[in-house]
Amino acid sequence: MMEERRGEELSEQWKPIRRGWCLGEEQFRKELLEQVQERAGAHHSGEEIGQSAQEKACRIIAEELAKLGWAQEHLSERRKGDAGKVRIARRLRRDTTVSKRWIARHLAMGSVSNVTFCLSARGRQ
Repeated sequence: MMEERRGEELSEQWKPIRRGWCLGEEQFRKELLEQVQERAGAHHSGEEIGQSAQEKACRIIAEELAKLGWAQEHLSERRKGDAGKVRIARRLRRDTTVSKRWIARHLAMGSVSNVTFCLSARGRQ
C-alpha cells in the first residue's frame, strides 16, 4: 500500500518523462526537431513529426516577417487577408504540413475558411 501511495504522489512529477519524447533543454529539443524534419521515418512518432513541422513553420514565419519588416506582435493589427499574410500562408502550405487552423491562429487570419479563401484562386483577385 505504501508503494502504491508513493507512486501516486510522484505521478505528476514524472509525467513529462513517461509521456514525452525529449528530455533536455529547449535548444537540444530544437536541434532534435530539425533532425526529425530532415530524416523523419517510421520510427518517429506523430508527435515528433508534428512538433518538427511547427518548429519549421515558426522559422518560416520569422524569416518572412523579417523580409516584410514586420513584428510578430503587429500581425493582429493587419487585415486578415493582408497580401503579406497570404504570401506567408502560401509558403507555409507549400513547405510544411501545418494545418490551416494553425496558420489562421499564428498569422491572425481569422477562421480556417478565411485562410482557405485567401489561398484559393478567388482569393488572389
